[in-house]
Amino acid sequence: MTNENHVPMPRLNEPAPDFDTMTTHGPKKLANYKGRWLILFSHPSDFTPVCTTEFIAFAKAHSDFQALDCDLLGLSIDSVFSHLAWVANIKEKFGVDIPFPIIDDLSMNVAHAYGMIQPGASDTSAVRTTFFIDPDAVLRAMVFYPMSNGRSVQEFLRLLKAMQTSDQHKVATPESWMPGGKVIVPPPKTSEAARERMADASYECADWYFCMKTLNDGLDSQ
Repeated sequence: MTNENHVPMPRLNEPAPDFDTMTTHGPKKLANYKGRWLILFSHPSDFTPVCTTEFIAFAKAHSDFQALDCDLLGLSIDSVFSHLAWVANIKEKFGVDIPFPIIDDLSMNVAHAYGMIQPGASDTSAVRTTFFIDPDAVLRAMVFYPMSNGRSVQEFLRLLKAMQTSDQHKVATPESWMPGGKVIVPPPKTSEAARERMADASYECADWYFCMKTLNDGLDSQ
């Protein structure tokens, strides 16, 4: 494989690639989101049906993300003028306001920095990528979808709540976890701790390494 076909990829739990760019809400840079979560997501093109359904879903869930101290930031390799026309069209045809900014990335600088360009899919359009950046500007999760299939915005809300719960309570969450559900506690590191864990009625243990509990405060009740 030649270098020209290599797609650089950001890594989880490392600083998110920096950016300083123009959007439909004016200049934006990563530092503007310090102290809050940010979901940066790309779409292949403006004025396309699948992307339109996704933007409508993100717009309708915008207040839910805001309630979790999370901002949204879209991107495609289109001009800010194309973005503005598309936003106006969504308002006219679907009655939905798009409340979050969209990056003008004709230069592809942000798309390349985040590995949004996948040569196997397209050399000139970003595939459907979604990046979760935490309040310390660390990349915490990334999800890639093919150009033909739309994402689940509700899953992104669920994942955000799960990560925030893990951060706050130092726990893991099981498959399909939802707020209010039982969480997985870290396994004990000594034989004595394992015995104590198994004898503690506040935990539900299948074995010493697999224990769950119910949270009674914070994000689990949201």
